[in-house]
Amino acid sequence: MVSRRKFCTILSGAFAAAAAPIYSNTPGLLRNAGDIRVIKLKNNKTSEKINLVYWIEGTYISEALKEVNYFMRDWRQNKVITYDVANVDIIAATQALLDTSETMQLLSGYRTARTNKMLSFSNSGVARNSYHIKGMAADLRLDNRSVSQIANAAKACMSGGVGSYPRSGFVHIDCGPVRVWKR
Repeated sequence: MVSRRKFCTILSGAFAAAAAPIYSNTPGLLRNAGDIRVIKLKNNKTSEKINLVYWIEGTYISEALKEVNYFMRDWRQNKVITYDVANVDIIAATQALLDTSETMQLLSGYRTARTNKMLSFSNSGVARNSYHIKGMAADLRLDNRSVSQIANAAKACMSGGVGSYPRSGFVHIDCGPVRVWKR
């Protein structure tokens, strides 16, 4: 049986793109639900980890979001931007739906145009106008879940883009328009 808190976390994550209107206009269950949102990631390139509550009862925690911004930075150029919280919400909801204690591995978060161009020379799958450049995308993997399991959880959020890359072993999640692809 799913606890009320877990149910609220999953449900709120599924509606992450429109969180403010949902919480202000929905009676009962979602408003005042005592909800929290957590993100747990590791960057294998930098060995950095985050495991933090970034949202409590309808309010984003600014200090936690600053940590997320730094964690999601383009580590190759050491550039930090304000990472889109809508994508943080999608990632957190995906983690909650997967119901695992394993830390999700971040392969790529924000990328400068320079880094994106450099990566496109060695990988034809790198989009020229990538949502990574806008701080709206992340490439992620889990050791104990398949690419299809992660992608299905992300798709269940009904928000943004979900790209499956089974040969490379990762899932792209972004907060752009809703779409799905597989390479």
